Amino acid sequence: MTIPLKLEKLTAKSFEPYGDLLDASGTADKLINQGKCGRYHDRARLDFSDGRAGISIFKGEMETLPLKLKMVERHPEGSQAFVPMTAAPFLVVVCRDDNGTPVDPKAFLTAPGQAINFHRGTWHGVLTPLSEPGLFAVVDRIGEGANLEEHWFKEDYLIE
Repeated sequence: MTIPLKLEKLTAKSFEPYGDLLDASGTADKLINQGKCGRYHDRARLDFSDGRAGISIFKGEMETLPLKLKMVERHPEGSQAFVPMTAAPFLVVVCRDDNGTPVDPKAFLTAPGQAINFHRGTWHGVLTPLSEPGLFAVVDRIGEGANLEEHWFKEDYLIE
């Protein structure tokens, strides 16, 4: 049996319990570069227990909808940002935590120009590009020790 899960529009308000929406909405905080560039300042809360922030490049396999959600993961030692290197939308899945167990999954579809930052310890789906080439800059913790927990659902969710 699968549990249906509808896609929602990604907004700063809808994503707030799970992380930060990174985009250039609203008015720039200030103009820089001789007034030719708007700076939307400090849009993500990077949070690491130790180590340092690093930027890696991920190349994920393209997925298509509907898609079965079988598992989620979290990173207890640091936040993790997914910044697409194209304007293509991607799928973002998050869950609330109930005493160490992910519950109430939500699925969001990004709009062009949006990126996300998962707060430390947030249950989330894996990187899910919906088009090629699936290139992302990922900002996360670089450090010693394990920083990954996985949870496999007893029943799959079907993201439509």
